[in-house]
Amino acid sequence: MAGDRNERNGAVRTIEPPTLAAPAGHYSHATVANGMVFVSGQLPLASDGRKLADASFEAQAQQALANVEAALVAAGSGIEGLTQVRVYIDSIENWPAFNQVYAAWAGAARPARAVVPTGALHFGLKVEVEAVAVVLRDAVNA
Repeated sequence: MAGDRNERNGAVRTIEPPTLAAPAGHYSHATVANGMVFVSGQLPLASDGRKLADASFEAQAQQALANVEAALVAAGSGIEGLTQVRVYIDSIENWPAFNQVYAAWAGAARPARAVVPTGALHFGLKVEVEAVAVVLRDAVNA
């Protein structure tokens, strides 16, 4: 559900897509301010909150990216609006697999990107993705 502050006045609007599991902490899935979308780190969680810790790295990466895309669309953006993506992976050995999944997901979009090997991630998951994008259209859940 969108926040109640007016984005046009420079305020921040929160984005909580109903297709994503509710945040487990004190944050929103995304915020919109000054024509930009800021997507919080998305883990490979199914919409019902199920953690995909037992899934392959590739399946986890696909779910995390799908969650980023759901937040972008709900905020009035999409993959084509991405300006920056930051990825946290549990091991540098997973970089080639992530790059392959990411390239298929991003298509022609080529935002700035960092992939940071971190070691263990929350809940034993292998990947987390956060993003920044521009607003392209009216938000789905505004």
